[in-house]
Amino acid sequence: MKLVLIFGPQAVGKMTVGQALSKKTGMKLLHNHMTIDLLQPLFGFTPEMWRLTHHFREEIYKSFSRTDEIGLITTFVWAFNMKEDWEFVEKITSIFKEQAAEIYLVELEADIEERIKRNVSPNRLEHKPTKRNTEQSEEHLLSTMKTLRLNSQKNEIQAENYLRINNTSLSPDEVADKIKTEFSL
Repeated sequence: MKLVLIFGPQAVGKMTVGQALSKKTGMKLLHNHMTIDLLQPLFGFTPEMWRLTHHFREEIYKSFSRTDEIGLITTFVWAFNMKEDWEFVEKITSIFKEQAAEIYLVELEADIEERIKRNVSPNRLEHKPTKRNTEQSEEHLLSTMKTLRLNSQKNEIQAENYLRINNTSLSPDEVADKIKTEFSL
């Protein structure tokens, strides 16, 4: 079993790269909006929605880690200045480590101009209903840059299987190929 955690700021391409990597490896994809978009219509963007989102993901990870699937690709917006996010990543990886899974961390980064373009891409809007209010989505993307650090600092992540990719000028397939090659997936 393998776990590939793709993380980075909003609209950096986590889901799209995950889709490409899934096609190339046969691994399943659970992108973060699969749980968010299930719960947001019921609870709005409230603490209860986020609590349930994390709970649902944890339960999915626990069940999936015990299957005979080759692996899971999942995505996450990791705020490095938030202790809770570090704890959540530790919890996710621990679930899979308990099942002797191999863990791969992939950090994506891209220029803000490119992220603003990607924020309104057809694939993103098709798969993420809560992003269809593009004005609000862009405002959120820009405002979080003032309070959250969504990319790591040099040497901050001390993991054996870690890869950081600036995908500003790369296609999702090119990024997926880099990940697949780097980790022999």
